[in-house]
Amino acid sequence: MKGFLKTVLATLVGMLVFTIVAGIVGVVAVAGLVASDESGGTVRDKSILRINLSGTIEEMRKDNPLSLLQDDGSADYGLDELLAAIRKAKTNGKVKGIYIEGGMPLAAPATLEEIRQALLSFRESGKFVYAYADTYSQGGYYVCSAADTLTVNPAGSIDWHGLASEPVFYTGLLEKLGVRVQVFKVGTYKSAVEPYINTQMSEANREQVTSYLTSVWERMLGDVAASRGIEATELNALADSFMLLRPAEELVACRLADRTAYVDEVKAMLKAQMGLGEGDKLTFVSVQSMAKTDESSSKSQDEIAVYYAFGQIITTELSYMDSYASYISSDKVVKDLQELRKDKGVKAVVLRVNSPGGSAYASEQICHEVELLRKEKPVVVSMGGYAASGGYYISSNADKIYAEPTTLTGSIGIFGLIPDVSELLTEKLGVRFDVVKTNALSDFGSLSRPLNEEESRLMQGEIDRGYETFVGRVAAGRRMTKEAVKRIGEGRVWTGEQAVGIGLVDELGNLEDAVEGAAALAGLKDYHTATYPTPIPWYTALLNEKKEGYIDSQMRSLAGEYYPVFTLLRTLKTQDRIQARLPYDPNIY
Repeated sequence: MKGFLKTVLATLVGMLVFTIVAGIVGVVAVAGLVASDESGGTVRDKSILRINLSGTIEEMRKDNPLSLLQDDGSADYGLDELLAAIRKAKTNGKVKGIYIEGGMPLAAPATLEEIRQALLSFRESGKFVYAYADTYSQGGYYVCSAADTLTVNPAGSIDWHGLASEPVFYTGLLEKLGVRVQVFKVGTYKSAVEPYINTQMSEANREQVTSYLTSVWERMLGDVAASRGIEATELNALADSFMLLRPAEELVACRLADRTAYVDEVKAMLKAQMGLGEGDKLTFVSVQSMAKTDESSSKSQDEIAVYYAFGQIITTELSYMDSYASYISSDKVVKDLQELRKDKGVKAVVLRVNSPGGSAYASEQICHEVELLRKEKPVVVSMGGYAASGGYYISSNADKIYAEPTTLTGSIGIFGLIPDVSELLTEKLGVRFDVVKTNALSDFGSLSRPLNEEESRLMQGEIDRGYETFVGRVAAGRRMTKEAVKRIGEGRVWTGEQAVGIGLVDELGNLEDAVEGAAALAGLKDYHTATYPTPIPWYTALLNEKKEGYIDSQMRSLAGEYYPVFTLLRTLKTQDRIQARLPYDPNIY
């Protein structure tokens, strides 16, 4: 018996040691992958910057060590590293051109516009830009239309159909579940509540969506027309004929593409462009490696800090793994801005905002901190894809605001959603409640009943006060009267191009323009830039992953497209009661 126990114990100890060793080896392997990915920075002569436009483009890329073990053929980029790579490739003598492969990026129109501008700037150096894809999404085509040569596979396609926005309405689903959403809002156009109480768009919402979609589309038409030498009216006619289902030869005939070719033929064209023989190999440099190369920069100690604030606005900072969805935590942002305010070496701050909004309370905390920062040094805002509602709230106190023409901004309004699940619990699930209370409203927010008349009055009062605060912040920051802000407020969404005309934005421009604007305000001719917040080390993901994240990922995998429905009630329950966010997910396609 003792011998058997010794054998079992030895086996268990062996298994434990093996598990520990295997874990260490696994971590080291992942670390090696990360290290090899980050060890770029060397560019060989006669290189071509290769950009894979078949992935998600965020403001900043977050290192996920587990993603290194997967290869689905797509590339997720941070807009910051992508723009840096293009900018550095322009001035690097060893890089002779850019090759864009794949044409299906996932990004907001303003993000695509900024990439497109960078490619046009790159072409000013006299270097070439080639684009090739089997299938171009409309956004991918918009970017790649800036190339010298645009090639499509002979069996490929180009999606060119115009823009549409299709909000989803959950009202019928909620009725079947026995859930009613109690709504409190300010703003005729503040239609974030519509998916929970309507079955179609209100006329006011339809008006604003039509307005900003038309503005974005006209910008895209004008840009593509200029690059491809096709009249905007002709491009509109092509969109009406739904080019996605047209043969590749027709795409060339109507000048959307320059030629059809297979990928090996495109590589041969690149070799010819580079003066290489048939047996020679092309030398490519990745976006990540190019972005990490050293470039001649100022030795000045004066710094312009570029602080990235992107995602939904919340109060408390999330765990590392949960934060992959991209959130702006007021707790963290306030702390970071305080440090930048105290840093004597930082002479100006550019706040890069890409947010549809979120918690009104969290937005107010960040807005207040921006105001304090502005008293010490210039603050300039650069708007990305979205800077709406709470995203505009945190931008309004800046000395100067830049936006892309296709940025979605404004949406000055407040709303609150409180789900009433009493019918679901009592009538459908058979749950019963009883209560003892000392005061009239001691059970405010009880799951057993909807809000009564007095509680509803109090909620609407809080919403009204929040709106007045929001309007006051914008009025003070933009040097407008509150009445003027309310005329362009009411929750209405504007494009950056429209926002300039009504005083919500100062100038149209990209992040580089905003940095130059900040330097001018600070009186700097010689300076360097630094990016904030500092990325969290990759190994934190391995140490901090929670079991909830695993369960959530499994639910997402099993539910697929129905996952948002399952999380709807949880989202409503956990959101701050007062929200300053976009009317809904714009869902532009």
